[in-house]
Amino acid sequence: MVIVVGAGPAGAVAALTLARAGMPVTLLDRAVFPRNKPCGGGITMRALARFPWLEPALDSIATHRISRLYLEGPDGHSVTIEADRPAVLMIRRVEFDAMLVQLAVAAGAILVSGVDIVRAKAERDLVSLESRDGRRFDAPVVIAADGVHSIVARRLGLNPGWPAGAVAVDMMEETPREALEADPATLWVAYGYAPPSLAHALTSRCASEGYAYIFPKRDHVNVGIGYVLDHFKADVHSKPYDLQLEFVDHLRTRGLLSGDSVRRNFTPFIIPVGGPLKRPGRGRVILAGDAGGFVNGFTAEGIYYAMATGEIAARTVLRTRPDEVPTRLASRYRRGCDREFGGELRDSVLVQRHLFSDRRRIARAVAAAARDESVRQLIIDYATGRVSYRALRRRVVARAPIAAVQLGLEHIRSSRAFQSWM
Repeated sequence: MVIVVGAGPAGAVAALTLARAGMPVTLLDRAVFPRNKPCGGGITMRALARFPWLEPALDSIATHRISRLYLEGPDGHSVTIEADRPAVLMIRRVEFDAMLVQLAVAAGAILVSGVDIVRAKAERDLVSLESRDGRRFDAPVVIAADGVHSIVARRLGLNPGWPAGAVAVDMMEETPREALEADPATLWVAYGYAPPSLAHALTSRCASEGYAYIFPKRDHVNVGIGYVLDHFKADVHSKPYDLQLEFVDHLRTRGLLSGDSVRRNFTPFIIPVGGPLKRPGRGRVILAGDAGGFVNGFTAEGIYYAMATGEIAARTVLRTRPDEVPTRLASRYRRGCDREFGGELRDSVLVQRHLFSDRRRIARAVAAAARDESVRQLIIDYATGRVSYRALRRRVVARAPIAAVQLGLEHIRSSRAFQSWM
């Protein structure tokens, strides 16, 4: 039997994959579904190619597909990219997560809600988990998909805690269109965004280490700002909701938004943006989704990688014999994740640090996309799944070899810093 802790996209897909293969699986979550989950709710359309079963399942929830992307740099440079097909799928996590859980349960997974795991212990032949109310759950294999603050990872020493430079605080609201309205056809993203009250952040070459966005959905609008946590602590001195009000007012002034922010819909949350853990598992326990740091460090996209790691985790369990689990499960899982998108996620962190270290680099990247149709097409091809990340990387390196060398040097520095943290 396998226990999956956390029923978000990573955990639900892991449970679904195991159940469909006939493996007994119990899915634990502290919430009762449907439950709200703060998140931008954007998924690149390549997810539909990666998970063929997802398309028909989406008919049961509110979805919105977007073909127009607007990208803006800290100095006001911008580019609008029009795709010939939808590039981004917008969903609400309250609906999307419940849908995935229902699929897992229909396949045979056992869902136990209201289980708040507070203790975890790795024993010789099994892993023992204990909930706040005293219930105990034992299994020879555990897939921990319990989020950025994973209790399982903490209790078993798999993650001592994220340094402030490896996480971002995302301050977002998801508000119905009756109260807040934006262009339903455009996904709007600004990199290195600093509201007027943070104008001092642009007095040097460094860009404000964050992003801002408008994500239109079918019946809602998501609006938010995110900053790398150490930058937020050092340079941002406003309260989160005061920043949100200022941002919404800024967007209204520019004609990008109409209506008012709704305080009860505002929820700050933490996202890991420093790249995956070097060892996202040990012995009988493996970490999926945010628990393992599987988030794109530059775009902050996490849903796709959560689902992918959930499936990789399940497939790794299925092909590992019981006697091999203690010595081979975690290393096989790590290699599986690394093969599929390890380079992609590592590079995303390097791109984040490279661009934010000099706001002129963001401006140049945006300007390049604005003047070069082939660059815009490359972005669209990647988002829609026509081009793999490896192919994308080869083309980018060929076009900008100097930037590639700079990223290589950044990789060396980052590797040393990461090793000292771990």
